[in-house]
Amino acid sequence: MFWLIKTAIVGLIVGALAKWVMPGKDPGGFWMTMGLGIAGAFVGTMIGRFTGLYDQGEAAGWIMSTIGAVILLWGYRKFGPAKAQG
Repeated sequence: MFWLIKTAIVGLIVGALAKWVMPGKDPGGFWMTMGLGIAGAFVGTMIGRFTGLYDQGEAAGWIMSTIGAVILLWGYRKFGPAKAQG
């Protein structure tokens, strides 16, 4: 059960860091920021494995997780629902 709490806290911190690095108008509050951080850690891990930085079973660190979250935030701003409306 502790790993779930740890994941949520790390996700919140990473999501907040990503929003701090890329300031601007973003949707959501607490839960969206946490989800952004958790998803960013996943993306960072996949990028790290693809580039050979991480082996199987290794997770991304703080910096790579934040980079992953920034990439997701950029993608949302570039291709998100606001852009679909024109």
